[in-house]
Amino acid sequence: MNEQSQIEIEAAAFRRLLSHLDERKDVQNIDLMNLAGFCRNCLSKWYVAAAEDKGISIDYEAARQRVYGMTYEEWKAKYQV
Repeated sequence: MNEQSQIEIEAAAFRRLLSHLDERKDVQNIDLMNLAGFCRNCLSKWYVAAAEDKGISIDYEAARQRVYGMTYEEWKAKYQV
């Protein structure tokens, strides 16, 4: 597999993970942390770190909006138990 194909596959897997989490708003971050050792906020931080590795500055709140599909405040108000 060439590097471009690998990047495209990894990107598609990441988008699928975000879609899956979006479909499972009933799963709270604490549940994810307890079972998997990461949560939506962790993904947001990894997103920021990956951008920084490429020399791109992304605000943490913008990264969280990408991961949550809305602002974090909106998500908390609608879905956090």
